[in-house]
Amino acid sequence: MSNDEFAQHISGQFNSELEEVRSHLLAMGGMVEKQVEDAVSSLVNADSVLALEVLTTEKKINRMELAIDEECTRVIALRQPAASDLRLLVVTTKANIDLERMGDEASKIAKMAIKLSEDGVLPKGYIEVRHIGVHVCAMLHDALDAFARFDANLAVQVVHEDKSVDMEYESAMRQLVTFMMEDPRYITRVLNVLWSLRALERIGDHARNIAEHVIYLVKGRDVRHQSLDTL
Repeated sequence: MSNDEFAQHISGQFNSELEEVRSHLLAMGGMVEKQVEDAVSSLVNADSVLALEVLTTEKKINRMELAIDEECTRVIALRQPAASDLRLLVVTTKANIDLERMGDEASKIAKMAIKLSEDGVLPKGYIEVRHIGVHVCAMLHDALDAFARFDANLAVQVVHEDKSVDMEYESAMRQLVTFMMEDPRYITRVLNVLWSLRALERIGDHARNIAEHVIYLVKGRDVRHQSLDTL
């Protein structure tokens, strides 16, 4: 599927409906991307005010998820689309779920940020949170860009990046567990950072999911259970 193919329909109204659905998903994606960035910033900077804003944003994202889901259902019921049009609506529905779950993970980080701001600064872990946070935000941005431009090649790159995030996450986990064992005074705070890192790793997984949906949209191939070498 390409932009030209997307634009070619007998019904101009159908074109408008598909474009509206796609635009709403991208708007939601932009909001989630900022939510993740703010969640990471609130944790690293012990900013409980920003963390509360992240929690407020989650409610907006939940409402957007319901609205987009309803839109897709309505278009499918009324237009009975086939081929690439149906794939677009199915992919939008699936990506909608992934974005909402990313919002949930960002909220978990914000809650950890509030706890950490109350418990005191931890001498370890924040650099790793910032680094992995930047990485997964870049993955999400590229996944949304791939969806907007029907770019399967960029989507494949995002899928490959998920492996790097997993490796960074495992390395950070080992370092923090070692630190926690060496100095039990910080166990509670280290656990909060570990949960935040886990949330970021899950956000990377959801970005990968969206990229895999884009490959299906453009190529018509379901690659969810294929190896990286095959991709």
